[in-house]
Amino acid sequence: MTCQTFRVFVLSVIMIYFGHFGNSLDLAELQDDIDRLKADFNSSHSDVADGGPIFTDKLMNWTERNEKRIILSQIISMYLKLLENTDKSKTYVRHISEELYSLSSSLPDGSKKMKDLMELANFQMTDLKIQRKAVHELFSVLQRLVETPTAFKRKRSQSQRRCKC
Repeated sequence: MTCQTFRVFVLSVIMIYFGHFGNSLDLAELQDDIDRLKADFNSSHSDVADGGPIFTDKLMNWTERNEKRIILSQIISMYLKLLENTDKSKTYVRHISEELYSLSSSLPDGSKKMKDLMELANFQMTDLKIQRKAVHELFSVLQRLVETPTAFKRKRSQSQRRCKC
């Protein structure tokens, strides 16, 4: 499967997942527009397959609905950024942009959450001040975790019911 096919797959997943598939979005018409955009970007070039897909493999790691909404909002915003630098006089570019913008408005802004995750990943846990702050907040963090056990229990009990081992 080529990278272009993966991009179409990503858009299809987004549209189906958020209910736009049967409503106002004509996927066949959008596919034609995407094919024209592919020609503009020469996306059939051999280097497109190098390194594998850039978006669809990320989607596999995000399994919960709210998690998917976060990553999909980021992917859609990246497509919108890509299209900002294209020729807007072309109707198919405008059509794709409009559809993506419509989809993005139905998604939460995940940028704050992504920024939080990036900050957490960059904490220097060897720094004494960071260690002190972390230890100071440990009880509060654990308390918040304990306050939401029903979500964890429900998932576990539902999966146990489904399993007929």
